[in-house]
Amino acid sequence: MSPRILFTGGSGKAGRHVMPWLASRGCALLNFDLTASGHPHIPTLLGDITDAGQVLNAMTSHFDFIGFTQGHPPGPVDAVVHFAAIPRMLLWPDVETYRVNVMGTYHVIEAAMKLGIRKVIIASSETTYGVCFAEGDRDFHAFPLEEDYDSDPMDSYGLSKVINEKTARAFAERFKADIYALRIGNVIEPHEYARFPGFVAEPMTRKRNAWSYIDARDLGQIVHLCLQKDGLGFQVFNAVNDTITANGPTAGFLKKWCPQTPHRRPLVGDEAPISNRKIREVLGFKEEHNWRKELAAGAAR
Repeated sequence: MSPRILFTGGSGKAGRHVMPWLASRGCALLNFDLTASGHPHIPTLLGDITDAGQVLNAMTSHFDFIGFTQGHPPGPVDAVVHFAAIPRMLLWPDVETYRVNVMGTYHVIEAAMKLGIRKVIIASSETTYGVCFAEGDRDFHAFPLEEDYDSDPMDSYGLSKVINEKTARAFAERFKADIYALRIGNVIEPHEYARFPGFVAEPMTRKRNAWSYIDARDLGQIVHLCLQKDGLGFQVFNAVNDTITANGPTAGFLKKWCPQTPHRRPLVGDEAPISNRKIREVLGFKEEHNWRKELAAGAAR
């Protein structure tokens, strides 16, 4: 039987690519969002993650009219992928960004745990590393950025993601559940690779993203790997592609553009400054959409 997945925020930039990936791997999906995704085969239940009752209902809802033929109400879903959030700064006032992201995530995780759902994947962010929405030019503490980094954002969005990771850790410990937080890098859709020559030409425009990215389709692979991997408890994973969005090698590039920032270990080749070593070693992630190959393919079309 196909696993039943509640996907919050599937109508957003990342969700529009991740949901089809999961569906193509045999998952049955219900999108829970303020707006419909437009996907012809993935239904949307309209709702608000900041309303605990709506969240609880979404996790125990029929996905479509076929469900009514079964003769009994639906049980809880098998897993939850939680991407719904205010997606960045300067869309809403800071206090609203914090409220929606923190309380929405609390409601999602609490409802899942109390319904007996023991696999939740939440969207954290590269902004936890403290530079993306910093005031002025701020240096990272050290390279590469790995999951044990002392995350210290100064903005309401990055702070909300740090709090969400703490919330996930607390519930995972209390309920002995698997809750994995993905520190998602700058999400790149296929049509956005046309921007990469500009990134290379103006390197400092990418410092706030630590010269790293995640292809939206590769993010789908990462989420699927998380759903398949059981027994890890609470985990944080950097969700980024393999290579730096600049002309490498990475060590020399960073010494030039961030000369005051130490390196915690040798940087190999053109590896991304936000390290994805953990998802490769623990989950078996293998990127399919390297930006150089995507650029070359686009030029050939």
